Amino acid sequence: MRISPDSIIFWQQGVFTLNGTILFTWMVMALVVMISILVTRHLSSDVKFSKGQNLLESIVLGILGQIREVHKIQPDRYLPFLGTLFLFIAVSNILSVVPGFIAPTGSLSTTTALALCVFFAVPIWGISQSGLKNYLKNYIQPTPFMLPFNVMGELTRTLALAMRLFGNIMSGSMIAAILLAIAPIFFPVVMQLYGLLTGLVQAYIFAVLAAVYIAAGMEVHAKQHKNE
Repeated sequence: MRISPDSIIFWQQGVFTLNGTILFTWMVMALVVMISILVTRHLSSDVKFSKGQNLLESIVLGILGQIREVHKIQPDRYLPFLGTLFLFIAVSNILSVVPGFIAPTGSLSTTTALALCVFFAVPIWGISQSGLKNYLKNYIQPTPFMLPFNVMGELTRTLALAMRLFGNIMSGSMIAAILLAIAPIFFPVVMQLYGLLTGLVQAYIFAVLAAVYIAAGMEVHAKQHKNE
């Protein structure tokens, strides 16, 4: 059983390689886009609406509620970014129960890319709220000697976010491989249910942590801007 999709090579020409991580990522993105188009094609404001719209509204309201709990801000601004992170990770992990599909979140390159999105989102929203000058000033607070420590904190937080998701997905795959080798008749059903649960949990944790980091960054810079 392959644990990481990086080891699956579909095509290679010189320095260009099409591996499982890239292909499965494209598949997840295409599936999410297709489902989104189908669900949102006939949205209705009536009392009766489709099951797809009901599920979509439940997901949206759930994400909005979590953003409000993390930080008392207007959540609509952050919904597209955090919602996309949640849906991509959730769909990737859920599809891992499909035979032959390996979740791209089991690749460190994928989780690093997702963590970098959060890494850049924090200063983008922080600068948009308090301005570039006030945002950069925070890195030398309370003294300029804190600059390397504050920068290191941002980098280690990003690394931890990437490693947490990668480690959980990879360890889940390893456990599944061991259990399937021990009892190949009984455990496939159990592991499918386990994969569905852990996939949703990991997507939820990643999205919530991203919201926490964004909210924390904006709150710190907003307080500094207010004190000035």
